[in-house]
Amino acid sequence: MKHVVAACLAAALSLATTPAPAQETLKLAVGQRGLWDTGVTEIGHRGGIFKKHGLALELLYTQGAGETQQAVIAGSVDIGVGVGIMGVLSAYAKGAPVRIIGAEITGAGDLFWYVKADSPIKSLKDTDGKTIAYSTNGSSTHGIVTAFIKQYDLKAKAIATGGPPATLTQVMSDQIDVGWSAPPVGLDLIDQGKIRVIATGNDTLFKDQTVRLLLTNVQTLQTRKAALERYMRAYRETVDWMYADDAALKTYAEFAGISEAAARRIRDGFFPKESISPDRIHGLDVIVKDAVALKFTAAELSKEQLAELIQIPPR
Repeated sequence: MKHVVAACLAAALSLATTPAPAQETLKLAVGQRGLWDTGVTEIGHRGGIFKKHGLALELLYTQGAGETQQAVIAGSVDIGVGVGIMGVLSAYAKGAPVRIIGAEITGAGDLFWYVKADSPIKSLKDTDGKTIAYSTNGSSTHGIVTAFIKQYDLKAKAIATGGPPATLTQVMSDQIDVGWSAPPVGLDLIDQGKIRVIATGNDTLFKDQTVRLLLTNVQTLQTRKAALERYMRAYRETVDWMYADDAALKTYAEFAGISEAAARRIRDGFFPKESISPDRIHGLDVIVKDAVALKFTAAELSKEQLAELIQIPPR
């Protein structure tokens, strides 16, 4: 009996001292810290979902999709989160080694353009000779401002201003006439009547289209495909959690530095769950035409090119 007990204790000690399976590390560049949609990975990371799938994440936050995309192209990160689709099509058409592994957001109602309360600008039509902000070249905001100018035949000047906080500073100090933002930045000033919204991203052809993406590079896809597949499984699980459990709202509120009530307002008012589903690029047949019309590509990408570019892991 003593031998049996000793053997059981030895086995238990062996299990206790056996190291846990190593977590595989993925490096990510994420556009615009604090937003609901670009926060999926951070929320899942904090909630332990990615760890459950054997992944340790290193997250770097950027001022916009242009910076994020460049980090992916350079190979300094494995995944880029929130990269503008027009910028990706442009980069791929020029030979950049990029591949799409998921949609990040469809529709552009979360993005809004605003002016100071006392500005004489009442609508986009009043912006001739004025400046309109976007984040970085190749971003979704860059695509939308380009669309504003083309669709409404504006004579405005598009200016890259970085993220929402930096843009807000430039608007309030009269360096920029029309700023851009996304929740939560600016919602309090709208409520206080200090700024006025004059347009949203849904006032363009992007209303029913996928506008931002999850991006990787060719080398990562070839050498770490299994890790990318686990990332996407964890990402989908996180999206489900964000709409099913108030604990996810609390996690986001803590991350963004806002109240849980504000977090709920942002989620329920700006981001229907289907808008951040990563499984499908919506409006692709129109997007490739828009890319030409807005001068992001010289010609429409072929079906063969799109099949090579878009490699979303199946559920």
